[in-house]
Amino acid sequence: MIAPAPKDGAEPKKPRTSPGEFMRQVQAEQKKIVWPTREETVRTAIFVFIFMLILSIFFLGIDSIFGLVVNALIGLLQ
Repeated sequence: MIAPAPKDGAEPKKPRTSPGEFMRQVQAEQKKIVWPTREETVRTAIFVFIFMLILSIFFLGIDSIFGLVVNALIGLLQ
């Protein structure tokens, strides 16, 4: 049975975990970690580099276009 919540809206206090139980929980969670292989890491790094290159070229183009438009508008005002 679930204990009723206090009327002031605060959550009921949970029982404290002992240091030994905490360490067992940490070790159980560490066993769940799956590290990527070297091949997966290299493949991901190459993908990130290529994607970064594509985006930098894209934003260079957008910035150049906006620069030309702003310079043209400033030239019309002078």
